[in-house]
Amino acid sequence: MATFPVINLEKLNAAERSTTMDKINDACENWGFFQVLNHGIPHDFLDTVERLTKEHYKKCMEQRFKELVASKALEGLQAEVTDMDWESTFYISHLPQSNVAEIPDLTDEYRNVMKEFAVKLENLAEELLDLFCENLGLEKGYLKKAFNGSKGPTFGTKVSNYPPCPTPDKIKGLRAHTDAGGIILLFQDPIVGGLQILKNGEWVDVPPMRHSFVINLGDQLEVISNGRYRSVEHRVMTQTQGSRMSIASFYNPGSDAIIYPAPALVENEAEEKKEWYPKFVFEDYMKLYAGMKFQAKEPRFEAMKATATA
Repeated sequence: MATFPVINLEKLNAAERSTTMDKINDACENWGFFQVLNHGIPHDFLDTVERLTKEHYKKCMEQRFKELVASKALEGLQAEVTDMDWESTFYISHLPQSNVAEIPDLTDEYRNVMKEFAVKLENLAEELLDLFCENLGLEKGYLKKAFNGSKGPTFGTKVSNYPPCPTPDKIKGLRAHTDAGGIILLFQDPIVGGLQILKNGEWVDVPPMRHSFVINLGDQLEVISNGRYRSVEHRVMTQTQGSRMSIASFYNPGSDAIIYPAPALVENEAEEKKEWYPKFVFEDYMKLYAGMKFQAKEPRFEAMKATATA
């Protein structure tokens, strides 16, 4: 089986740029996921993010998880649980408006670090989008512009912990799904694994790697690239040992952004391929996704197409 793609971004500035761009393109076309190293975000800063996130979970979220999720999930458990996930989460909104000042229980240090984290991740997301533009033959800035609604893109971070689970065969940390949005940048636990992606009908582990980011493509990039790039199903498996940290930042279109395949990628396609992906307002897609997240993406695209036709 092919090895999960790991890409050293430092090589973009060297003689190996062309080879590295090919690796990124292959990962986007055939995996929908890849891991990046030497991304420009200092390792000591990432160590601080990890430390503060784990401290916050222990102090403010662990007991709440046991009371609200664990007890409910395990109560009278016999068959596999299919309507909930074994995770403890909170969400930070960055753009178009930050809510980090309003989230309870965060220390001032953690608040400030997460503000800085958001700025660094926003820059990295936009750098990667421009690399995708280059590989797709689109003008620089096309994808960022496509994501811009009247207030710019939507950007936020889901901070999750997946605690040890006594019945990993009965409940997932997070059920299988594709991500609805644009580009997702995941800073995950360097030791405890659990993330898997679906590749050629088989579940493949995404290996934990310290100081790296796991990048994956959402449904909107599949639409804009007219299917050249793909969003891919993934899930989180529970573990009996160790708590897994997951900090996923979602760089998505603005709520009123109009999403459709890039004309430059459609004009040379066969007639049936030209009309495969719909045109829609991102907010409308998200409303549909809310009720269909853990289902296949194709019916979502079909439903948006039917709405547009109507």
